[in-house]
Amino acid sequence: MVRCLLRCLSAFSPRRRFPLLKWIPKYSLHAFGLDTIAGLTVGLTVVPQALAYAQLAGLSVQFGLYSSIMGGFVYCLLGTSKDITLGPTAIMSALIAPLVHGDAVYATILAFLCGCVQLLLGLLQFGFIMDFISEPVIKGFTCAASIMICITQVKNLLGLQGIPRQFFLLVYHTFAKLAETRPGDAILSFLCITFLLLLKVMRRKVEDVDSLTVKIVKKITWLASSGRNALVILAAALVSFAFSSLHLQPFVITGEVKPGLPAFHPPPFSDERNGTVITFSHIVQDLGTALLVVPLIGFLESIAIAKAFASENKYPVDPSQELIAIGTTNIFGSFLSAFPVTGSFTRTAVNSQSGVCTPAGGLITELNMLPFMLTFGLCFYEMQIGILAGVAMSLIIALYPLTRPIVLVHYTGPVVVLQPRGALLFLGAESFQEVLQSKILQVEPQLSVILDCSWLSSLDYTAVVALRELQAALQAQRLRLAFVALHADVLEVLLRANLPELKHFESVEQALNWMLGSQDTEYHREMHNGN
Repeated sequence: MVRCLLRCLSAFSPRRRFPLLKWIPKYSLHAFGLDTIAGLTVGLTVVPQALAYAQLAGLSVQFGLYSSIMGGFVYCLLGTSKDITLGPTAIMSALIAPLVHGDAVYATILAFLCGCVQLLLGLLQFGFIMDFISEPVIKGFTCAASIMICITQVKNLLGLQGIPRQFFLLVYHTFAKLAETRPGDAILSFLCITFLLLLKVMRRKVEDVDSLTVKIVKKITWLASSGRNALVILAAALVSFAFSSLHLQPFVITGEVKPGLPAFHPPPFSDERNGTVITFSHIVQDLGTALLVVPLIGFLESIAIAKAFASENKYPVDPSQELIAIGTTNIFGSFLSAFPVTGSFTRTAVNSQSGVCTPAGGLITELNMLPFMLTFGLCFYEMQIGILAGVAMSLIIALYPLTRPIVLVHYTGPVVVLQPRGALLFLGAESFQEVLQSKILQVEPQLSVILDCSWLSSLDYTAVVALRELQAALQAQRLRLAFVALHADVLEVLLRANLPELKHFESVEQALNWMLGSQDTEYHREMHNGN
C-alpha cells in the first residue's frame, strides 16, 4: 500500500510533470542558437502545411494557422521529446474531415474534448495503452490514410469542382469529371510536384568533397530542401498573383484568408445551423465513438514519432507525459478555434538526415497481415471502424494461443508426463480438459500423472478446478498426481486453492522415484535411458 502511494506521488512530481525543469538549468547560448535555426526552419514548413491540412479537414484555411500556434508553447513545458513538434497533420485532418462536415464549431469542440480525454488518460498513467495497438494496425491505418489523402487531393490538383467527401463517391466523381480538368491547375500542379521532388533529391546528388564551393552549395541545397514546401507555395502564389494583375485567373484559388488571430476564449459549446440551435449534448452524440478514436489516433501518431526519434538520438520518452502534453495542447488550442492536433512526422524530421521507411516494412508474417489488411480495407469505408476492427483482430490473434494451450505428452510405462507450455487460463480451460480426457482419463489402463511445470508461466482458478478434477479421478483409481518445477507464482495459486495432497518436486526424476519406489531400479534405469 505504501509502495503504491509512493508511486502515485512520484508520478505527480514537478520534475516529471514539467520536463522543462530538467533541461532548463543546463541551457546554453549554443543550444539557443541551434534551437533558433531549427525553429525558423520548421516555421518555413508549418505555414503552407497548415493551410493545406485545414482544407483537407474541410475547414477554412485560417483554422490551420490557428491550430499551429499552441503546440510550440505547451510542448516546450510539458513534452519529453526534444525533436517532436505538435500541430496539424495530414492523417488527423483526414480523420476529422468526415466527422465535422466543414463545421468549425464541431472541430473546435472535438479538439477540446479530445484534449480532455488525452489529459485524463495521461494523469491516470494510461500511456501503456500503446501496447494494445499492434504494429500491423498502425501500418494498415497509415497506408489507408496515405492513399485516401493522395486520392482526395487529385480533385484539387486538377481543379475539379462539386466532388463529394465520402471516399467511394469521391473516387467515382473524380474519374467521372476528368473531362472537366482545368488546364491551368493541372499544369501548375505538375510543375509544383516536379519542383518538390527535385528539391527533395537534390542534396543527395551533391558530391561529398572538401571543396569550399561544394560545402556552400550543399548548405544552400539543404536549406532549400528543408523549406521546399514554403518555396513552392511562395512560387505558386507569385504565379497566381501575376495572372491576377493581368485580370486573368486560370487557377482555382483559396480566396480571401481572414486576417489576424482569434480572441482567446473558451470554445463554443453549442452551434447553429439554418436557424436551429444545436446543443452540446447533441454535438457529443453526433461525434460518438470519435471522442475515443481521435484522441487515441492522435496519441499513437505522436508517440510513434517520438519513440522513433528517441531511439535514434538515444533518449527516453514518457508515453503518459506525452498524453498530458498533447491533451493540454488540444485543450488550450480549442481556446483559439483550433482543430485536433498531434505530432507531425514531416516537421519533426526537418532536421533529421534519415530517410523515410515504408509502411510495408513491418509486415513480416501473415498473422500480422490479417489486422493490416482488415484495418487497411475498412479505413476506406470509415476510419474509426477500420481502426477498431484492426485492434479487435490483433487482440483475437494475441489471445487465440491462450485458448489452445500447448501440452506435450510423454508416456513412460505406468506414468504419463504432461508438460504445458505458456499459461493455463480460463480461455484455454476447455481445451486443457479435452487433453486430460483424451490422453489420461479415457486411456486404458489409466496412468499416474506427472505435471512438468517448468514451462508453465501462470494458471488461474479455472485451471486449478480442472487439476482438482483430474486428481480426484486418479485417486479413485489409486493413482497419483505429482507436480514438478513449480514457479513461485504457480505454487502460490495452488496453495491458495487448497489442492489436496499437493506433491511437488524439483525434477521429473524425483517425482518418478516417489511414484515408482526406489526398489524398481530396472524401470528407473529404463526411464533414465529414455526408452
